[in-house]
Amino acid sequence: MMRDFDHSIVESTTHRPWPLPRAPWLMTQSWHDLLFAHWRVEVSEVRRAVPAAFDLDLFDGEAWLGVVPFYMTNVGLRATPTVPWISAFPELNVRTYVRVADRPGVYFFSLDAARSVAVVAARAVLNLPYYTGAMSVERRGDGVHYRSARQTRGPAEFTASYAPISAPFAASVGSIEYFLTERYCLYHHNRRGHPYRLDIHHRPWSLQVARAAITVNTMAMANHLRLNGPPALLHFARRQDVVVWAPTRLSAPPERSVRNVAE
Repeated sequence: MMRDFDHSIVESTTHRPWPLPRAPWLMTQSWHDLLFAHWRVEVSEVRRAVPAAFDLDLFDGEAWLGVVPFYMTNVGLRATPTVPWISAFPELNVRTYVRVADRPGVYFFSLDAARSVAVVAARAVLNLPYYTGAMSVERRGDGVHYRSARQTRGPAEFTASYAPISAPFAASVGSIEYFLTERYCLYHHNRRGHPYRLDIHHRPWSLQVARAAITVNTMAMANHLRLNGPPALLHFARRQDVVVWAPTRLSAPPERSVRNVAE
């Protein structure tokens, strides 16, 4: 329900790496019970999979891939009432980390959602690689049992039980946790192949170290990427309220490669 959305987040901006966009934000989202499962991946493999318009963003010379399951509510346009059967659903994304100039962001390889209306809209408006999935999220005490099976465009499945195992903390600037989570835009291409940036805003993440039993995970394989062994890092976040802006088209840069955050 929109009445539980924290609109005061737009007044908390000192933590941001760059100012809020001047234009009004267009959409709200609330993200719940997130697992950030991260693997180190070969830089060359990720470079082949990410469009040349975007620099890879590395941490100490390493590329990272995240699989992030969660549940969304309050999905809706500004000043428009949300409707529970449209505005609340599970989502699961596969992502890596890129930047353009001095603005680090997220690049999504895939996003699975349990609402076909949201999938069609995101593909049509943003050209994001959304897929419809059969998905369930079950709270079990402090933890979550999560299941997702893609229903369109090839098999991709994820099943896991996860829970926090530490007190909440805010990531320190320069830490790996900050690098993986404190990102305030995504990058992609529109239908004409032009790169764009989509800005978002939220408060600093309240993270917890997590444990997870991941019994099925073919999400990276479905994107022609390889994961070796269990995730190197697991973090949990209970909730994040988010506002989203319209995409900003970027000028096409020369062919790009990688950037190490330690440089």
